[in-house]
Amino acid sequence: MKTTTKRAAAAVLGAALATAGAAGAAVAAPATSHRAASDKHVLLLSVDGLHQSDLDWYVRNHPGSALARLVGHGTSYTNAQTPVPSDSFPGMVGQLTGGNPGTTGIYYDDTWNRALLPAGTTDCATAKPGAEVAMTEAADKDQNALDAGQGLKGLPDSILQMTGQPRSLLNPASLPVDPTTCKPVYPNQYLKVNTVFEVAKKAGLRTAWSDKHIAYDILSGPSGTGIDDLFAPEINSDASAAGYPAGSDWTKDNAATQQYDTYKVQAVLNEIGGKDHSGTQNAGEPGVFGMNFQTVSTAQKLPTSDGMAGGYLADGVTPGPLLTKALDYINTEVGRMTDAIAKTPDAKKTTVILSAKHGQSPTDPAVLKRVDDGPIVDGLNAAWKAAGHAGDLVAFSTDDDIMQLWLTEHTQKAADFAKQYLLAHSAAGNDINKAPLTVQDSGLSAVYAGSQVADFFHTAANDARIPDIFGIVQHGVVYTGGKGKIAEHGGADPQDRHVPLVVSQGADATASAVAGPVETTQIAPTILRELGLNAHDLQAVQIEGTRALPQR
Repeated sequence: MKTTTKRAAAAVLGAALATAGAAGAAVAAPATSHRAASDKHVLLLSVDGLHQSDLDWYVRNHPGSALARLVGHGTSYTNAQTPVPSDSFPGMVGQLTGGNPGTTGIYYDDTWNRALLPAGTTDCATAKPGAEVAMTEAADKDQNALDAGQGLKGLPDSILQMTGQPRSLLNPASLPVDPTTCKPVYPNQYLKVNTVFEVAKKAGLRTAWSDKHIAYDILSGPSGTGIDDLFAPEINSDASAAGYPAGSDWTKDNAATQQYDTYKVQAVLNEIGGKDHSGTQNAGEPGVFGMNFQTVSTAQKLPTSDGMAGGYLADGVTPGPLLTKALDYINTEVGRMTDAIAKTPDAKKTTVILSAKHGQSPTDPAVLKRVDDGPIVDGLNAAWKAAGHAGDLVAFSTDDDIMQLWLTEHTQKAADFAKQYLLAHSAAGNDINKAPLTVQDSGLSAVYAGSQVADFFHTAANDARIPDIFGIVQHGVVYTGGKGKIAEHGGADPQDRHVPLVVSQGADATASAVAGPVETTQIAPTILRELGLNAHDLQAVQIEGTRALPQR
């Protein structure tokens, strides 16, 4: 769950930007692919938080493991990098579109859009533009329910009965509003380019995906029809019905996270067996499908859980006891899925891709610096007022191990003011031992302001979605008001971005490795290549020239 600080805009925003690109961008529709062979399949597995170094450590210490077998029968791209920001939504969207945030329009899971209207707006003629776009549990019909408000009886045991078409479980009143249509903008409509699932569907293939929020319906793409079967139980819901402390969600206890992930594993196993995610309907094995794991991520972030210390040992490389247990769990569950594939008639025509939406930093506990971002934003607002301006400067902020600020005044002058303040002020924090400390320059190593942000993301300066301030943190800095986490993600730190990428087939006799730099956005055209489809049917591939991963 993000540490997100939100400040209501107290000043009227400047003239509204053109709404083209607010809910989507006009990109020429690609030609339809030729049909793929129906016996080809791709299973994509994202293990959030997993570093290349974690996979290397596990395979080295467990040479007979399922993960070692996966590596041993595939190609490992050992210098794979995620998009920046290295967060869940840009990371996953990148893997399944082939595009970076400047192309996809997805900069984070919780952002601000200067052209859209606030959620709940009904009078679009007089409403002031500027709205939060939250693709989190906040978009659910009931964010405290594992089924997001579907109303299933017998939860959590009945969760596999959750609908595979969960868009109806999004709450329209929580979604930003398009000023042109005066209608809520759904996540899939917010995405600017098409997805792998849409291309596969046009080729006549079945598609399925499992993830942590209903808002991952974004992967259905602008058409809204890309995913046949989306299983998305809410990870940030109340886990007390499963025997965990009341008020705690599934990320607050690593055993809870494992239980939650196991529901998604069962959904994938049902799909490998030719059923829908519930296991009750014959559907046929999907052409492209997969899931996201959260277990490693929470084991890296929690200081302790289940009586074990989280994170890494003092060397910053060796997983501690909780993380070791989490990696063992991942190994077991990956083994269950690959063993199930091996029993299918199409086993030798099924490709498994293992990667991660993001890594996590810092791994070295000695360099952790937890900094409360609230006083930083408050200080910036106070300085703005002291300079003679009315109201707050910051309209919205999202700060994890990154700092993103959207300002009430969208001008270069205002952005430069914010940048100068941030780099001239220190901030208070604490280390892993809760000792007080001070970080210089607000904990930032670099700050991009105004047009510099647009240049960084290779997009237009009038992009309604980009932050006015994009700050890269000093290594080890995590913005949090408490002491409940020892690592985070979302930034540009090498530990956030350097994730594993393995493309494996049971038919591959030997392992190979590619040491050259690749990006996880290359997963998208690689999936289509494995299915025998045309990667140029992806709009992001056309825009960015994204290539499939090199073959050995």
